[in-house]
Amino acid sequence: MFYKNTIIVAGGATLLSIFVSIFAGYAFSRVKFPGSNLLLLLFLSTQMFPAVTLLIGLYSLYSSLNLLNTPWVLILANTTTALPFCIMLMKTFFDGISKELEEAAEMDGAGRFMTLFRVIVPLTTPGILSVSIYTFLIAWDDFLFGLSLVSEMDMRTISPGLALKFMGEFTYNWSGASAAAVVATLPLLVAFMFLQRYMVEGLTAGGVKE
Repeated sequence: MFYKNTIIVAGGATLLSIFVSIFAGYAFSRVKFPGSNLLLLLFLSTQMFPAVTLLIGLYSLYSSLNLLNTPWVLILANTTTALPFCIMLMKTFFDGISKELEEAAEMDGAGRFMTLFRVIVPLTTPGILSVSIYTFLIAWDDFLFGLSLVSEMDMRTISPGLALKFMGEFTYNWSGASAAAVVATLPLLVAFMFLQRYMVEGLTAGGVKE
């Protein structure tokens, strides 16, 4: 049950982060408008604040939208945490793609959306994989939002679910908690073993300017 909920939340947050960061990163990279740099700075500044400082505001917002105790509340909360870095990362990859490719596609009759998805996005595959890994790790390891925004046990994710199930007020099932923690970690280890080079490439993108 906990694993199923975590897969749904982590997968949903990853897909949503990819979708939003592609459009936002492309907009910040290609469309220059007054205050664009300030707006990007404001996005990044939210990373300075710990998630607990956003908890009260998010709880009030999601409560008014009747999203508490649903997978959507955790998907949106984890996406909120990961999105500023994802947008900046995708912008860095879009900045590294020559604008001449877009101009050539436009001369062939392609619109902006077709150019974006047929020409530009395939070239940013390492960035998309980096965003996917980053968001998936955040959502999979989430404890605070899963504990605070969800109160029904059958909607819990792995981290808060294991803490509440195996650790009581007076007794602790250390063997069960340890076994469950190892099983919960295995998917992350397997994914990172195969995708670590994309993560490193994404994190170091833009580090060297020619």
